[in-house]
Amino acid sequence: MESDTTFRRIKPFGTQNYVAQDNDGSRDRGVDNGYNGDPKRKPEVSLYLLREGLAASLVSVFILVLWGLVHLSLQQLVIGKPSGDFNAVRARQHLEKITSVGPRPVGSHENEVLTVGYLLEQIENIRVETAAGPHKVTVDVQRPTGTFSIDFLGGFTSFYDRVTNIAVRLEPKSGSQHFMLANCHFDTVANSPGASDDAVSCAVMLEVLHSLANQSTPLLHGVIFLFNGAEENILQASHGFITQHPWAKQVRAFINLEAAGVGGKEVVFQTGPENPWLVQAYVQAAKHPFASVVGQEVFQSGIIPSDTDFRIYRDFGNIPGIDLAFIENGFIYHTKYDTADRILTDSIQRAGDNILAVLKYLVNSEKLADSSEYRHGNMVFYDLLGVFVVAYPARVGTILNYMVATATFLYLAKKASMPGNGGGRYVRELACATGVAVLSWVVTLLSVLILALLVTLLGRSMFWYNHFYASICLYGAAATGKMVLIHTLAKNLYYGGVRLVELGDLYFDVSLLLWCCSLVWLTQQGLCSAYVPMLMVAFPLATRLLLAREFKNRGASLKYSVLYLLGLGLPYVHFMFLIWVVFEIFTPIMGRSGTEIPPEVVMATLVTLATIFLSSFFLHFIYLARSTKWILAGLASVFVVTFLMMSCGFLFPYSASPESPRPKRVFLQHTTRTFHNLQGQVESRDSGLWINSFDYTGIQHITPHIPDINDSIRTSCREDRPFCGYPWFLPVKFLSKKNWYLPAPEVSPSSPVEFSLLSREETSWGTVKMTFSVKGPSHMSLYLMPHRGAGLSTWSFGDGTPQFDLSGEYFVFYSRGLDAPSWTFWFEIQPPRDPDPSGPEGMISVAISTHYFFGQDSRTAQLEEVLRKFPSWAFPSSWVSTYDMYRY
Repeated sequence: MESDTTFRRIKPFGTQNYVAQDNDGSRDRGVDNGYNGDPKRKPEVSLYLLREGLAASLVSVFILVLWGLVHLSLQQLVIGKPSGDFNAVRARQHLEKITSVGPRPVGSHENEVLTVGYLLEQIENIRVETAAGPHKVTVDVQRPTGTFSIDFLGGFTSFYDRVTNIAVRLEPKSGSQHFMLANCHFDTVANSPGASDDAVSCAVMLEVLHSLANQSTPLLHGVIFLFNGAEENILQASHGFITQHPWAKQVRAFINLEAAGVGGKEVVFQTGPENPWLVQAYVQAAKHPFASVVGQEVFQSGIIPSDTDFRIYRDFGNIPGIDLAFIENGFIYHTKYDTADRILTDSIQRAGDNILAVLKYLVNSEKLADSSEYRHGNMVFYDLLGVFVVAYPARVGTILNYMVATATFLYLAKKASMPGNGGGRYVRELACATGVAVLSWVVTLLSVLILALLVTLLGRSMFWYNHFYASICLYGAAATGKMVLIHTLAKNLYYGGVRLVELGDLYFDVSLLLWCCSLVWLTQQGLCSAYVPMLMVAFPLATRLLLAREFKNRGASLKYSVLYLLGLGLPYVHFMFLIWVVFEIFTPIMGRSGTEIPPEVVMATLVTLATIFLSSFFLHFIYLARSTKWILAGLASVFVVTFLMMSCGFLFPYSASPESPRPKRVFLQHTTRTFHNLQGQVESRDSGLWINSFDYTGIQHITPHIPDINDSIRTSCREDRPFCGYPWFLPVKFLSKKNWYLPAPEVSPSSPVEFSLLSREETSWGTVKMTFSVKGPSHMSLYLMPHRGAGLSTWSFGDGTPQFDLSGEYFVFYSRGLDAPSWTFWFEIQPPRDPDPSGPEGMISVAISTHYFFGQDSRTAQLEEVLRKFPSWAFPSSWVSTYDMYRY
């Protein structure tokens, strides 16, 4: 008998009378199982083929069970009973007290006085309570001033003045030379109470401090708890601590507590750089582990538009650390819905248990004092449904990956060398089948992207924002149906005379080969995420080898099919968890990614890629099934129903549901703009409500509720004015090019900006040095736009060299705490040799915008009137601003 991998084409006019046995034991005629009636050949053993309904049921149940396991693991916040070392009830009381004062932007009374006062009071209570114990608690309130440049959001420069840090030093009474740093921030963005971002982390840290200070056995090393009051101002307070505080020199490693969502599990999504001993400490100590090196590599790639204090400690302090964040329910991140009642006590308990255990482990470790021996190398780490973490050095991972790849290629080489496969027959068939599989992927992706474009043109973008599974029913059904159709056509037309069992065997090898190629490529790129394709190769390969005899003798029997799926269980459940993480992060991000990124393209691509990856080892079943017509009919029905519901407007993107709000984010600034000419005279002046929608739908859903806000008031960018002539709070104009300007009366804040040129002098090296003074509110943005031919050579910010140039413009972000002096700065500019007659006058345009985020100056009657008109499903974040431009 020939090998079960040999292909035999049946002649077009030859007889095809043979018998195949279905997996329920019945016999059917007309199923090609390989016997062509040749009297000289020994008849084949009857092999089972999958009934269509059974195949669809097995795969559906498999996917649903694994998806259910993923969600069950996410809901299981605390495993086992709490040890009692961390008191989540007391931590919740801290959380509720901190958030009770409302939003806490930098410079506000709520941030600089009320929250600081509460934290100092609680820390003092802990100090007094533990004074007789083996530890001492030292508190220092730092108010640093500094400046730095960062390549976040395209790159800009930051200047801060007298922002607030509360540093608490816990150490044995005999003293310590080596410290762990635990960091949280208590400030918030404007108009959000910031329970998850990041009050809960500060509440957890207070309770961790209380627990460690009450230890009866002295710690080997010390801990510095940093409650920083200016993180939302793009990481300013952490920079002030790590570059200026005298205690910073003794910090050997850090743990940063952050949030990109509200509640749920805190996930380790960054570690290092290098220093694998930190990951090992987390693996050994964390009571409820939740970690993934995939998240680390995705986050550090810059795909996610966010950053944390981790970057500051890493880049400016040169110390390694662990970055943890809450990632669930990012829809209400940085909104009014980020309240304490949405954070479960169990979520606080698990975070506290983990951080306390890891800190306790690290401060009692000899490695903290001298980690140089353990500094080099990276770690592969991932958890399995939150039950335990797998971690091993990256170099071990590389060896393991290549071993799995070698085993795969040996498996395929053995098949190619078997009798009947001479002359490269198997290799040619494998290459051809691989081409079919890749072609099906490309055609499927292109087809679904065309569908996404159609949805966009219909004006139904983001229909899935409040109905996630609608995206699966539309894009997932389309992608699955397309692939099934292509392979069904290939099976019936191209492979018309080939045994279905052999085709099923071949396309398993195709899936194995493609995953193996991705394994080799990711390993060669040095990515620790290569463990994912390693799992997706190792387990299916082992399963296939164990079931080889069953498949050869009986084909796709029910026993084989069930055992095959069980063998895929572990890699698939982990891969589905990663898919959950991707959608949990990127779906909410589409609601705040600006007007330029088409969300349908992103979502359709993600759903299609997830479908392609998940279906890889199910291609096996398409070729083992007797038919796919009812599968295609079912998928088509799901697609058509969802498409009709979407196109008829039944799937509205936003929701004001108290249980699960999905707000539309809109930013409104009541602003007055003043433009001065080269002589210092006012050239023009206007006032209005400047409106930015931070998702792709713009104002299409707002206009029916507020007719005055429509496309007739849409703005255009004035290229001759810094940042288009509008008061951008952050340099994100590239994300939101569509905005609207509704005329309104002038604003008149009680403390208007005072901007003046203090001096202007020509240097001996040919530049012009200009010094300015500014006095205004706690948040201001400075825009510098050298005219054509001119260029900034140096300035008083950062390291003195203007580093980040956004299309010929420079952005400087300013914030201050209380009692800060006037802001004085200077720059030197090289005048143009040949001024551009068609451009603006002078050599540089300088603009300053002010932002009033709190107090009476942050509201106007016109602003309040418009805010009342917004629908309940919208979250309009509003404030008052001014924009003043000067030519020099």
